[in-house]
Amino acid sequence: MGINTERDIEANLQIGPTDHGMVRLFIEAGDLEIPMDFSPEEAEEIAEEIRAAAQAARAVK
Repeated sequence: MGINTERDIEANLQIGPTDHGMVRLFIEAGDLEIPMDFSPEEAEEIAEEIRAAAQAARAVK
C-alpha cells in the first residue's frame, strides 16, 4: 500500500494540544485508535508539509 493506493476506510482525525505541551494527532478508524504526539516545532514542520502537499495537489488538477 502506498500513498496513491485508495482504500474504502472511514477514519476520524482530531488535532489539539495536550496537557503536557504537545500537539496530538488522534486517528480513530473502527476499533483502531492511534494517538501521535509531537512537539510544537515538529507540528509546525508537519503543517508546512501539509501546505506544500496541498499546493502540489492543486497543480495536478
